[in-house]
Amino acid sequence: MNINAINKLTADDLQERLQSCCHCSAWAERVVVSAPFLTVGNLLECCATEWSRATEKEILEAFSGHPQIGDMNALRNKYASTASAEQGQVTSADETVLLALRQQNQLYLEKFGFIFIICATGKSASQMLALLKARINNSPEEELANGAKEQGKIMNLRLSKLLEDD
Repeated sequence: MNINAINKLTADDLQERLQSCCHCSAWAERVVVSAPFLTVGNLLECCATEWSRATEKEILEAFSGHPQIGDMNALRNKYASTASAEQGQVTSADETVLLALRQQNQLYLEKFGFIFIICATGKSASQMLALLKARINNSPEEELANGAKEQGKIMNLRLSKLLEDD
């Protein structure tokens, strides 16, 4: 989809497509209000700027649009359309690693009240497990910031995919 096609979308359609890139309605609304965009670069810059303005509530809303890393049932069902591309290496992980991911994810969720967010593209299950273990000792504020940064990476990958699709 090129920038002209993006600009021809209705506000509702643009918001829906943006929310498929980042599950945050207020962020998507702010981007929609900024349309039309002169270039793809302008759209991407607007998306990044508006994400940097996200409140804690908005960040947590975006997090709610993700399955837990390694949650195979969620990956097969609700998130099947994006999970294969984004967590594909997890699907072939050793059962021991998947069990450890599940356990560490539960500890993380209990500690922070939100799921562990990582841009999983290109990372093995073992790498994500190591990153989860490294981040679990952070403060809630650090993890909200870390997760928001990772969400921004995920958003950019999804926006790039949206702009490639015709």
